Amino acid sequence: MGNSGSAVKVCTDHQGGINWLSLSPDGQRLLTGSEDGTARLWSTADSQCHGHFQGHESYITFCHLENEAAFTCSADHTIRKWDVMTGQCLAIYRGHTSIVNRILVAKDYLFSGSYDRTARCWSVDKEKQIQEFRGHRNCVLTLAHYSSRDVLEEEEEEEEEEEKVSRDLLVTGSTDCTVKVWWVSSGRCYQTLLGHTGAVLCLILDAPNRELFSGSTDYTIRTWNIVTGEQLKVFKEHQGSVICLELVNRRLYSGSSDRTVKCWLADTGERIQTYKAHNHSVSTLKYHAGILFTGSGDACARAFNSKSGVLQKIFRGHKFIINCIQIHNELLYTASHDGTLRIWDIRGICKRNKRRLKKERSAQGRGSQKGSLSRLFNNKVGCMVQQENGE
Repeated sequence: MGNSGSAVKVCTDHQGGINWLSLSPDGQRLLTGSEDGTARLWSTADSQCHGHFQGHESYITFCHLENEAAFTCSADHTIRKWDVMTGQCLAIYRGHTSIVNRILVAKDYLFSGSYDRTARCWSVDKEKQIQEFRGHRNCVLTLAHYSSRDVLEEEEEEEEEEEKVSRDLLVTGSTDCTVKVWWVSSGRCYQTLLGHTGAVLCLILDAPNRELFSGSTDYTIRTWNIVTGEQLKVFKEHQGSVICLELVNRRLYSGSSDRTVKCWLADTGERIQTYKAHNHSVSTLKYHAGILFTGSGDACARAFNSKSGVLQKIFRGHKFIINCIQIHNELLYTASHDGTLRIWDIRGICKRNKRRLKKERSAQGRGSQKGSLSRLFNNKVGCMVQQENGE
């Protein structure tokens, strides 16, 4: 395990902590949202700031970047849409009566969750509220979206005839300890998922498998069937709040205030790895090419071999908690409450990991070949024994 040296680049343009970092779908740009009330647009090609979005009257809590438009939400109760090329504010979405802490863009919809206990749906293009989702008894912290086409069989869809106009569903997690599933078209609550005894901090949806994973301050992760609302499994080994989740190839990674990340088999609930070495809460995580990258309240990012759990590198330089990380073209981007965006070269780690994976595959191949030869030898011995016995 080696040290990081220094970052390839440190971007210090923001005048306040960076709360979120979003990567565009085409990978060409990054968006940062800050405590200074502004968002900045960065090019992944030259790591330069190419846009400065100003207009919010309070700090930005979260941001989302599409290829041609950027979205920010703020403690000023509003959401804004920005033109990526010109920096012009294209729309202001008003209606929430408290801090907007999360947004999600899906199809032509913009969803938002707020401390005013509601989630809302907006038309991306028309600056217009389409739906309001009321029912939570406390603030809405996290959002997910899916279509019933992804999870329901034809006969099940027929039972939901009144919702046929739109098959979109919104999932909300709240500090009231519940997860709710809503029909977007009517605002009607389709399911209330009960079981958590603490605030729901994070959600991961696996629509093809009809499953939803939720992490909570009650130290647990719970798996739900999103069609029936049935609680399927409870993951109980964390000793602190579950802050972030990542699902890759049916392996679930969970970051916690207990200073660890755990890896679970999503199908069985078995915990197969624990990643230690953090000196504070794990605030964010990202899986990339067999490597698990984490950001922590101890101001460090780390890289672990996802299979063995071995710590491969520590990235030091930030002064406060790392709130978000992104990876593109073997560069690691870390955004911190210290107001800086740092860029790290991870080519060395990726190359070493690729070589290791290649060796493992080669060893597995040799093992398989040995197994085949062994079976062939045993079969021959068996035939010889049978012949000697006159069978």
